Parts: sequence; structure tokens; C-alpha cells
Amino acid sequence: MKNKPRLSFWQIWNMSFGFLGIQFGFALQNANASKILLTFGAKVDELSWFWLVAPITGMLIQPLIGFMSDKTWNRFGRRRPYFLVGALFTSIALVMMPNAPYFAGYIAPMFIGGGLLMIMDASINISMEPFRALVADKLPDEQHALGFSMQTLLIGIGAVVGSWLPYILSNWFGFSSAANTAGSISPNVVWSFYIGAAVLLTSIVWTVLKTDEYPPEYYRSDEQETGIKERFKIPKTMWQLLLVQFFAWFALFSMWVYTTPTVAQHFFGTIDPKSLKYQEAGNWVGILFGVYNGVSAIIALLIPRIADKIGRRATHSLALSLGGISFISFYFITDANFLLIPMVGIGFAWGSILAMPYAMLANSIPPNKMGVFMGLFNMSITIPQVVNGIFGGLILKYFFGGDPMWSIIMAGGLMFCGAIATFFVTDKLDLKKSR
Repeated sequence: MKNKPRLSFWQIWNMSFGFLGIQFGFALQNANASKILLTFGAKVDELSWFWLVAPITGMLIQPLIGFMSDKTWNRFGRRRPYFLVGALFTSIALVMMPNAPYFAGYIAPMFIGGGLLMIMDASINISMEPFRALVADKLPDEQHALGFSMQTLLIGIGAVVGSWLPYILSNWFGFSSAANTAGSISPNVVWSFYIGAAVLLTSIVWTVLKTDEYPPEYYRSDEQETGIKERFKIPKTMWQLLLVQFFAWFALFSMWVYTTPTVAQHFFGTIDPKSLKYQEAGNWVGILFGVYNGVSAIIALLIPRIADKIGRRATHSLALSLGGISFISFYFITDANFLLIPMVGIGFAWGSILAMPYAMLANSIPPNKMGVFMGLFNMSITIPQVVNGIFGGLILKYFFGGDPMWSIIMAGGLMFCGAIATFFVTDKLDLKKSR
């Protein structure tokens, strides 16, 4: 493998810029998909079934695309062909999803919306997986941290603007929050999806045009392939982190699915997804999600310094505890404006979830097996979401009486479970510092 030259700040910015568009589209989906599906006729206890699409497609698509892009080389490069294909299909899905009622003559809008959600998730994963690999492809080891930090920054910017856009269009530019006809989507959300499609496609094209890729000889290795059994021997630290990840991602999935119906019911006084108040609740949830994403972008840059002071396990446990307190505080808050406060704590937890488990895991994996185990570790994100998707709606219906607030409170309790489980993780760096 050849030595890679150091890249300038703007070269790293350009190669990561497409992530802004990806997260822009992903944020629009997270903040509005539940509201759209409810408008199309889904029931609140059925939402988790639709949201199963995201983790299942991630579980299937990311390893497949990673494997395929490793083997690809043509005049467009190694990763860039997948950027473009994913961007094109995601943009089409973003344009079509809020227009699902226009296809009602052929199939129910709810199922069209669910199908487009599946296409959107699959397409986002086609683009997302090669973007993460591109950092390792292009940057020398000493610049990896800067590369991933740049992606974190752009993820935060895209998530904030994407989450806030329906609210901005409604309150600053006069786009209506009320649907033009019964069962349709309000203009501010429709135009947000149109803008999201344009931003996503433009940002990825920018990266493709401004970034070249090294030829295949840069990635050839003289290392001998190990046996299958040895290659897939799971490190002890990974097994321990799986429990931490299960609690955290089960909780996050509940937040993404049930925050909109919770805010609408308990803070805007409506359970009718076709009402104006429900649309306003959905717009406010977009603001709340933008806040936690913005906080996480800042926190992701600060967390390494905190971990240097108190250790990585203590840092992650503290972050998950703040997330737990924040979720549970929903029950005690009476004014929707004050929900901004728990979003700060959730943002701290989210920032740590994106960084600390991977930092703890990396020290336990041999460098020549990093790709294999990081791919396997992605299962710790998707499996808890699948479990929640299958059972979350049943728990809501039969144990919580259909009140989504209790799903949010349960998420808080699970965050505390994750915080406790973190102290049972073997972190080699923490142990080395304690000696």
C-alpha cells in the first residue's frame, strides 16, 4: 500500500461536503415521516412497523455496498459511482413522498409513503457507506480524526437546516402549514422535501467533481488473509458494547418514531394528524430535532477533551445519563417551548453515541481487521431498531394505553440502563491510564 499525501482543509471539506446533503435529506425524513404516514392513514401504534424500513435496509445495504465499492474501479472512480446513484434515487424519493396522495388511484397513499420511505432509506445508505470509506481511502492515518470531525460538522449543519426547514418556510416565508385538501401534505413540508432533494443532489455532485480517487494500487496490501474462524473471532469489548448499544439505539428509535405524536397530544392538544395543530406540532418537532443535532455537532468536537479528563467510559455513561434525564423530563414539562432544554441533553447523548463506542472498540480490534469488525458492529445499531420496530407498537398499544409519552419515558429508562452497562465495558485506554 502506497503512502498517502496529506490533504488541505478545503480538500477534506470538498470530499466530505456530500454528507451535508445526505444528512439534510435524512433529517427531513426523521422529523416528518411519522407525520406524513399518520396523515396518509397510519395509526400511531403502527408507526414502528413503517420505521423498520430504516434499520433493515441499513443492515442489508451498507455491507453490500461497502463490499461492492471495494471491488469497483472505473473512469468515475471507486466510491463516486455509488454517491451518484444513491443521490439520484434519494432525490426522486424526496420529491415523490409528499406527493403520494396523487397516486391514490392505484394504491393507498399510506403504502406508497411506506414504499418511498424504503426507497429513500436504501438510497441514502447507498451514498452514505462509501462516504465513510472515502476518509480511509484518501487520508493518511494522522488526518483520519480531522476527516471524521469534518463529516460530523457537516452532518450537524445538514441535520439542523433540514429539521428546521418546514418551520422556517412556514414562519419566515409564508408557506402554509395547513394541507390544501384533506389527506394531503402541507405546502411548507412539500417544498422542504423539494429543496432537500436539490441540496442533496447538488452537494454530492460537488464532492464528485471536486474530489478525485487514488488508483487501485494504493489499496493493495501484502498482508496474508487469515482463516475464517480467526478473522471473525469477536473481541470481548465488542460483546460488552453490544448491550450498551442496544439500550441506546432502542431509545433513539423511540424518539424518532414517537416524538411527533407525543408533542401533538400533550403540548398541542390534538391526536388528529390532519389538523392544523398537528402540523404545527410536527413543525416544532423539526426545530427540536435540529437543536439536538446542532448540539451533537458541537459536542462531538468537545467529547475527546472530556474523555481525556475523566475517561471514555465515564464520559459515555454521563452522556447517556443526560439523555435519560432529558427523555423523562418530557413528562414534567408543560410548555412546548421548554422542550428545547431536554434537547440539549439528548444532543450530548447523541454526540457521544456517534463517537465513544467506536473509540472504545477501535483499541480492541487488530488494524488489519478494522473494516470487517466495524461492519459487523453496525448490527449493534440496526438490531435494536428492528426489535423496537417489531415490539414498540405492541408495547405502546397493550402496556401504555396508546399514549406515546410513555414510549418516550421508556426511552429515558433505557438510556440509564445503557449508562450502567457502559461501566462493564473493558476499555484498554482507560485501563492503561488508571495504572
